[in-house]
Amino acid sequence: MSARESILARIRAALGDTAGDAGAGGANGQPLPRDYLTAHVPPDDPAALVDLLHRNLADYRALVHRCREDELPQRIAGLLAGRGSRTVAVPDGLPAGWLAAAASAVELVPDHGTLTAARLDAVDSVVTGCRLAVAETGTIVLDAGPGQGRRLLSLVPDHHVCVVRVPEQVVASVPLALPRLDPRRPQTWISGPSATSDIELDRVEGVHGPRTLEVLLVGPELRPA
Repeated sequence: MSARESILARIRAALGDTAGDAGAGGANGQPLPRDYLTAHVPPDDPAALVDLLHRNLADYRALVHRCREDELPQRIAGLLAGRGSRTVAVPDGLPAGWLAAAASAVELVPDHGTLTAARLDAVDSVVTGCRLAVAETGTIVLDAGPGQGRRLLSLVPDHHVCVVRVPEQVVASVPLALPRLDPRRPQTWISGPSATSDIELDRVEGVHGPRTLEVLLVGPELRPA
């Protein structure tokens, strides 16, 4: 047996006999067993998931805040003021009330798909929602849906404020997140502010995206972290 035949034989043994049904991926057309662990924390404990998400976001050096829905406009205004932001990019579909408290202090720059990278580079902050957040990895996923905007909006401005609704937008793990995402949509997975390291492991933030990521966890009853 040649090396090529040996390798292909091992692949066939690992995959099983798919001749019966190529789409099923198992022997004689039967599905392959997929009984692996899909989450390391109870996915039906919302409070535990929010606490885990908070810890992992902070571990990635995101700034995490908690508030109720009625507090959200004031909290967003406070974050923008604390940053000294004068201009804020606003994606299509962002709830108007979110920026109501900040509107008198900043210039709102709406994006209808026309803002260029150069224009966004001159904007201080961007406020978006998200599609969902993964507790075990501290990851926020945007898919360009209403209130999230184009990928450009979350990559060019130096300060990103992202709102996560809890518990409905929080999932335990990546395997549980994937079925809730549409693979045809442009997805951006964010784990903390943009960062990279050189060969000497010197960390530099803000190279490939925002230097500062602030996450607002918004829910009816959020206990302190």
